[in-house]
Amino acid sequence: QVQLVESGGGLVQAGGSLRLSCAASGLTFGNYGMGWFRQAPGKERDFVSRISWSGSTTVYADSVKGRFTISRDNAKNTVYLQMNSLKPEDTAVYYCAARHYTNTQYHHWGQGTQVTVSS
Repeated sequence: QVQLVESGGGLVQAGGSLRLSCAASGLTFGNYGMGWFRQAPGKERDFVSRISWSGSTTVYADSVKGRFTISRDNAKNTVYLQMNSLKPEDTAVYYCAARHYTNTQYHHWGQGTQVTVSS
C-alpha cells in the first residue's frame, strides 16, 4: 500500500530553518505530483506548496513564497520542503500528499510532522 512518511519537524526559533522530508513507498513516485499542506491548532488544513511529477513546476502559497522551497528526488522517492526565515505563524503540523498526474485530488497523505517556531 502507499505510504508517505514525513520527517524533519521540530522546534526552532523565529528566523531559523528546517528541512522537511517525505519518503514515499508503494507507488511509482515519478507518476505523482507531490504537495505539502499544514494545519495549525484550531484551523483548517492549508495548502503550502506543490511540485509536479517531473519537478519542472512548483507552486507556493503567498504566505511562504520566497521563504520555502519544494524539491524532489525521484531516485530516492522523496520530496523535500526547505523552510527558511521561519515565523511563529508557520507553527503547524505539516503533511505531505501525493496525487497521480492524471488526478486533480490528493488521495494519499502522510501522518504529519510537527513544526513549532518560537518567538
